[in-house]
Amino acid sequence: MTEPAPKLARQPSTFGLWMALTAALLGWMFDGAEMGLFSMVGNAAVENLLLNAADIDPAAVETDELLAQKTEVKKVAGRWFGIIIATFLVGAATGGVVFGWLGDRIGRVRAMSLSVLVYALFTGVCGLSRTVEELAVLRFIASLGMGGEWALGVALVMEVWPNKSRAFMAGLIGAAANVGYLVVGVVGLGLDALLKDQIPGWLGGIGLSTETIATLTAYKGWRLMMMMGTTPALLTFLIRLFVPESQKWEDENATGSTSHWATSDLLGVLIGGIGAATLIVAWAPSFSLPGVGAFVLPLPLKLLATVLGVTVAYFGYTFPVKQYLSRAFRVSGGGAAETKKTLRLMVLGALLSGVALLGTWGSTQWAPKWAGEITNNEFQSREWTQIALAAGACLGTIVAALMGDWFGRRAAYFMLCVLALASAEFLYYFNSQYDTLFLVSSFMAGACTASFYGWLPLYLPELFSTRVRATGQGFAFNFGRILAAVGALQTGVLMDAFGGSLPKAGMMMSMIYVVGMVAIWFAPETRGKPLPE
Repeated sequence: MTEPAPKLARQPSTFGLWMALTAALLGWMFDGAEMGLFSMVGNAAVENLLLNAADIDPAAVETDELLAQKTEVKKVAGRWFGIIIATFLVGAATGGVVFGWLGDRIGRVRAMSLSVLVYALFTGVCGLSRTVEELAVLRFIASLGMGGEWALGVALVMEVWPNKSRAFMAGLIGAAANVGYLVVGVVGLGLDALLKDQIPGWLGGIGLSTETIATLTAYKGWRLMMMMGTTPALLTFLIRLFVPESQKWEDENATGSTSHWATSDLLGVLIGGIGAATLIVAWAPSFSLPGVGAFVLPLPLKLLATVLGVTVAYFGYTFPVKQYLSRAFRVSGGGAAETKKTLRLMVLGALLSGVALLGTWGSTQWAPKWAGEITNNEFQSREWTQIALAAGACLGTIVAALMGDWFGRRAAYFMLCVLALASAEFLYYFNSQYDTLFLVSSFMAGACTASFYGWLPLYLPELFSTRVRATGQGFAFNFGRILAAVGALQTGVLMDAFGGSLPKAGMMMSMIYVVGMVAIWFAPETRGKPLPE
């Protein structure tokens, strides 16, 4: 009896390929826009909420006492801004695992639709925040969807497009998010004028009261800008109507292997999220305990909480994969060796991602704030610096992905670490005033430090088989955000250690790239190989 001919995988139509890419690129672009938006207005939002909580009228005549209160509020606002960034990173890490699990369980397209809907709706709700704590919680929920969208979009595009297109697709993935970041910077250039002249008229035209308009447009219009973040929700309709499901996932689903994912395993992710949240609580400016009041953890306890939090997060986030593989192997055979290999690749991917993310969030992302400090927020320095960083990043991500094909994945990552370290050190060491050199340095630092976001979408999918790809790469990239959150929380500590010097803190944080130069040689080389089945 002859063996049946092997089944040839059906390929999506050309229209389906382009719709999958379009939906993913729009999702990443909106991701970048939302992150750039908070970088631009987040500090103003926190300051606004803290002034309201302290019952300080920003328009009141300044006395010495009021000036001292405002100065203290600004100091605390800077710390809370770092806390909310860390909260966002932790939420994205948790969402990467949850929605990655969902993508491996019910399909890339349906899970991606849900992830976009979550981050869009809750970004909009951020504009209704009454306290800084509410803002942090809402940012956390929104970031769950954002973390998931990255993992699912990467998995979908890499699975539906041919192997020969992977490097260029990866570059586009990285560039798309930075296009969004760039657009926000451009919008920021004319935002003040719009808030003063045109937007109040538009809002009045739809019947809003003068008081409501003043609330929406105050402090850089952060409430209005966050509410506009609901726009990507419309993308879910495009995804559901026109984007084809990954044939690789459908073939895997047909074998019944996707049924080994169990909802009960998400309890581990919840525990992991609690462990990650411990980091936020430990490094918060202060928190309250019943009967104790405001309380600040001493440094030794903060360090202990950091180690415990990262450990609990690791075991919690990897729990669904361990359980899935144990069930799959009971049915199909196999064993501990493959499980161990998968977990090792997840950790290695997280380390490589963490280096890239920490280098960005702990170092170059502070450049717009530094520009504002140098110029006392004149010359629209923050916005122009953000534009320079984003423009460089758009170029760097595409070149980095192509470098992965030209030189091999490992050699390319090593070179990117060298360039990122050199560009960040140059930016902070050779600039003391806002001028052309500052913007050129920002462009180069953006190109080099963000280049990893073109390399990572190329490399991470190549580490995992189809059945665990979304969850595996979702963990790898997004657990890197946990490591970055730990580092971002240390920027304030380093600034205090260096007498408030942001450049010195940024230079110290950029040394993380040395870790990447070593770690990459423990990773497998995947150039020229098809995606693992």
